[in-house]
Order: sequence, then C-alpha cells, then structure tokens
Amino acid sequence: MEKTTLQEKVNLALEKIRPYLNADGGDVSLINISEDLVVTVKFSGACDGCPYSVMTLKAGVEEAIRKELPEVKDVVAEA
Repeated sequence: MEKTTLQEKVNLALEKIRPYLNADGGDVSLINISEDLVVTVKFSGACDGCPYSVMTLKAGVEEAIRKELPEVKDVVAEA
C-alpha cells in the first residue's frame, strides 16, 4: 500500500477520535508509520502525561486506526 494513502487513512482515523480528546483538553498527532506498519502517535495538551493515556491509546486511538487500516501491526505513543 502506498505510504501517502496510509498517512491519509491514519489521519482520517485520528480526526474521528480527535473531538473526544479535544473535549478533555488534549490532542493526538501522527508521528510516523514504519515499514512494518507500526504507527507512532504523540499526545499533547492534557493527554500528554495523563495517567489514562495508555487506555486512550489502546481503546481509543488504536481502535480507530485499526477500523480504517486493519493491517496495522501496532500503535505506540512517542515517549
């Protein structure tokens, strides 16, 4: 699959979850998509360092991305 298409699909997925993060004063952005389909995102605002960010990553962000791109192997947050 073409990388631009991957980025567009990941960004589309992030746009779907972004309003929920914004409501709590946070945000998420795409940092990288590796060759082996590991997506790296970065939390900002209230989500950066939040004790619930791991749950948000797995139950919210990863789920939204996998809906658009089931072939993604993993979604990780940049430290």
